[in-house]
Amino acid sequence: MARVDGKPKMISERYLGSAADIEALLQAQERAVLPARSRHLKFGDVAAVWGVLDRLGVIELIDTVVGTRRVDAGASVGSYLTLAALNRVVAPRSKLAFADWWKTTAGDRFTRIPAAVLDHRRFWDAMHAVTVAQLADIEQQLALRMIETFELDISALALDMTNFATYIDSGNEAAPIAQRGKAKQKRCDLRLVGLGLVVTRDGGVPLVSHAYPGNRPDVTQFATMIDLLSARHAALATRVGAPTAAEVTVVFDAGQNSVANFTHLIDAGLAFIGSIPPSDCPDLLARPDTDRALVDADRFAGLSAVQTRRVVFGTERRVILTHSPTLHAAQRAGFAQTLAKAVGKLTDLSEVLARGKTRRSRAKVTAEIAAITADPWLRRVLNYELTGSTPAEHRLTVTVDTKAQDALEIEVFGKRILVTNREDWSVAEVVAGYRSQSDAEFSFRQLKDPRVVSFSPMHHWTEHNIRVHTFTCVLALQIAHLMRREAKRAGLHASVRDLLDQLAGIAETVLIYPSTGGRPKARRMLTETTDSQDKLTEIFDLTRWAPRT
Repeated sequence: MARVDGKPKMISERYLGSAADIEALLQAQERAVLPARSRHLKFGDVAAVWGVLDRLGVIELIDTVVGTRRVDAGASVGSYLTLAALNRVVAPRSKLAFADWWKTTAGDRFTRIPAAVLDHRRFWDAMHAVTVAQLADIEQQLALRMIETFELDISALALDMTNFATYIDSGNEAAPIAQRGKAKQKRCDLRLVGLGLVVTRDGGVPLVSHAYPGNRPDVTQFATMIDLLSARHAALATRVGAPTAAEVTVVFDAGQNSVANFTHLIDAGLAFIGSIPPSDCPDLLARPDTDRALVDADRFAGLSAVQTRRVVFGTERRVILTHSPTLHAAQRAGFAQTLAKAVGKLTDLSEVLARGKTRRSRAKVTAEIAAITADPWLRRVLNYELTGSTPAEHRLTVTVDTKAQDALEIEVFGKRILVTNREDWSVAEVVAGYRSQSDAEFSFRQLKDPRVVSFSPMHHWTEHNIRVHTFTCVLALQIAHLMRREAKRAGLHASVRDLLDQLAGIAETVLIYPSTGGRPKARRMLTETTDSQDKLTEIFDLTRWAPRT
């Protein structure tokens, strides 16, 4: 429009289209606006773990046992303990650092738990709110839910124990569970917390846990573990009609052997598979190779065995001697290293004595040699002679008896002796059952992995909080192994760490656009995924927790 001769007049006209065309044009223009900033949040691993926890109803179960939350609490006790377990699975850290980590994840969106209520003191309040008796009740009910929900096979269970080093001050008297003892992490200078687990052969999922002072030998805790297992099994049988006690087989290593423990197992009505140190059965080790027969060439390549009966801890039992070529080769290589190291130390000692300047007495030199040759296998193959009557005259000669070394290899290497009361099982079934012991050992290795599903860091220094921390760590291990089992059943074979690494690659991106009045607009989307990540998305139903686009 313009004025022509003082009057308004249309001088140009252009057709813009229908109202719908104009609306589409405006929307396209809005989309063309670039975001002012973006945020990248962890999603896949957090959502997958949360999904398993939600499927088991962990929060609801804990809150039912503990009771309603305090009016001033930002979240329930169940929420805090569940989040602690989630963090243990994907990114173990202290409660003080939890809120900052939570802000880097998309968890607040789908859990409806904001970082503002995750102060470390609120976690401590939640830990103080649950009693040790309630923890035991929660653990038992959770184990039953796992068996029912995931249809776990509990006919074969492996039992093992370990300990974890802590950094609790020596003068701290508020944590009697942390004691100095035989440290399996070789940290004898630190106070230890012992932990026993009973795990399923089906997926290595822990069903029973028992924390105990670190100065107590494993063998003394065996009866307590069996009692807990028997009580849990009785509750399961009442609830869902589980296998009878006689149909449950407990597998354990020679470290749990004692007359009392074998008697306790029999009194509990449980079947068992254990082992005996080969050195306790020289007559079995001396049997010729021709007595052994191949067990199952398809399942156990080269493994041979012979079975007999003998008195073990006061009762005649079924005993099986096995020989594994793989174990034989590994022991041969390991012993060669041990022997070379010992010969090297003795040679160094011999050279020092040959200089004639040492002041060591004969008793001291003999004690040093005994320390170097403490291994009984070394004593069989190493010969030494110490001559001279004064320190300056002492001379040491060392030789390796190759014939004794060959005899040792034939007699011992590659051999294991198993003991069981499973009279109806074949040798192959007994061997397979005993090898499930590795599931329990793997669980402990997993708890000592500093990156995922880790017992450390443990920033607690009271008995009660240490027990609650142990509960959350065992719950984290249960969730991780259930996830690995689900992935394996779907055809995806991966370790816990690899599985979590792949899930962590599924991230959430938040695009934040400039404000045109009011709050800035945000658009959420998941990052591009690989084929294996797509499969994991399907396995763990991650679309349920994904942002709506």
